[in-house]
Amino acid sequence: MIETDVVIIGAGPCGLFQVFELGLLDIHAHVIESLPKPGGQCAELYPTKPIYDIPACPSIGAQELVDNLMKQIEPFKPTFHFNQQVTVVERQTDGRFLLETSAGNTFLVKAVIVAGGVGSFDPVKLKIPGVEERIGQDIFYSVKDPTLHKDKDIVILGGGDSALDWALDLYSEANSVILLHRSEKFKAAPASVSRMYELCEQYEMQFLTGNVSKLHVTDKLKQIDVTGLDGVVRRIELDQLLVFYGLSPKLGPISNWGLDLKKNQIQVDTEKFQSSEPGIYAVGDINWYPGKKKLILSGFHEAALAAFAIKEQLNPGKKVQLQYTTTSSAMHERLGVDDPYAEPSDTEQSAKDNRAA
Repeated sequence: MIETDVVIIGAGPCGLFQVFELGLLDIHAHVIESLPKPGGQCAELYPTKPIYDIPACPSIGAQELVDNLMKQIEPFKPTFHFNQQVTVVERQTDGRFLLETSAGNTFLVKAVIVAGGVGSFDPVKLKIPGVEERIGQDIFYSVKDPTLHKDKDIVILGGGDSALDWALDLYSEANSVILLHRSEKFKAAPASVSRMYELCEQYEMQFLTGNVSKLHVTDKLKQIDVTGLDGVVRRIELDQLLVFYGLSPKLGPISNWGLDLKKNQIQVDTEKFQSSEPGIYAVGDINWYPGKKKLILSGFHEAALAAFAIKEQLNPGKKVQLQYTTTSSAMHERLGVDDPYAEPSDTEQSAKDNRAA
């Protein structure tokens, strides 16, 4: 059994930043992640997709953001437990929580932070015969390596941001791109939809309405039948089929923890981001409160306040002082950086005088 103060469930961007905020307050964290690596949805579903609303980063790739967060938390040496899911959370008589994972690990902790995005997630499947055996060969639910789609004839299914984003990203590298959606109503950013129509007018890509009704496969995927809104079946030749129908969120065991939920999200307060169960907190897309916005930058803010609340929980009766990373020597020590305001040692001052001379 591992006894520790805090366990974070989920190693997406918000979970990783939670490690940082706890580390600044001198709290070490264990992180449990169901995937084999950090990054959550960012790394798993759209690693090369640019993100434009991270402060001070005009544009940053999703995987680059994850890599930077991993570098940022290096000084705090978090302990990661990958490829496992928390299956049991039970309050103990001393107030702590017993956690069990699908890998057989057990933890005894004082605070739990759920940062699991939308929980465990699965892509919404294309439900026609023959799809499952082609996954990863010529049918894909995510783009992990864009070079796999270079010079291919691609059909992309969906009308949300992922479908539009990848259509706009891949059209210049692929031999051809057809975007297929069941209607002309999209759930994507209006600018992306406008750009897609512009490219269609320039014959750079095509847009069709309808649904895939049949696959034609020999040794590989050759053609698909598309049933249009007019009921006519048309046959399209292709090399690859990319399916972006969205994610099917599943809370999994979290739904059995006795927490107050709102549409499969954990209800929290906006002071501590604590759930209805004292000592269990939730940050990022997994939580809900009035005015909630599912943005990474919102999750970062939530992680900061949750860290201060946990510090107070671990040290009852002691006020947690706000310290700034620019001026606090304690923060500099935890981060492993030199204090810019510290008096130089005799050796450093001598070297500085020699350089000036």
